[in-house]
Order: sequence, then structure tokens, then C-alpha cells
Amino acid sequence: MFVKNESVKSTACGTGVTRKILGRGGKLMMVEVTFKGGAIGALHSHPHEQVSYIANGSFEFDINENKQVVKKGDSIYIPTNEPHSALALEEGSIIVDIFTPQREEFLK
Repeated sequence: MFVKNESVKSTACGTGVTRKILGRGGKLMMVEVTFKGGAIGALHSHPHEQVSYIANGSFEFDINENKQVVKKGDSIYIPTNEPHSALALEEGSIIVDIFTPQREEFLK
């Protein structure tokens, strides 16, 4: 499967936050999440394993009350059901998230 980023429609998923599903199949899903400066990915948890790659900008990530600043090129592993949030420290910050299993609720 090939997915051209420019052909994928963005979905709003919070104030100043949009996402694009860039690839999915089997048990995997890849999502690009774009943040305006100061936008927040609200504290949440889910039964999916998640690996995140910072494609642009920087974030203050909070994983189960452990806060760290991550920047372009850094990555994060988030186990199942682990509370986490992100604050975009720069305009146009982008996270690429990989989930297993797929986030079925993103398809609705």
C-alpha cells in the first residue's frame, strides 16, 4: 500500500491539533499529528502500544507524571494503558505515531 500525504484529509482532534492516518494494515497504524504552538494533546491512555517519532519541532511529553522535552529526531515508547500527554513547544510541531493494534476509533 502506498499513501501520498497530500491526498490524505486532516481530521481535527483537539484545539490546534490535526491528524492524518498515513498507513494501516494488519495490526499496525501510522498517524501524523500536527500541532500549533502551545497546543495540547490532552492526558489520556489507551490499550494500544505506541511508538512516537518527533518529525518536527519540540514537545514537553508527560508519561505517567514523568515529564521530558523531546525534539526533532527523538522517539518515545508508550506502553499499554500508560497515561500520557504532549504540549507543543513550537508552531508546526509534528509527531508520527505508530499504534498496535490499530486505533479503530480513528476510522469512524
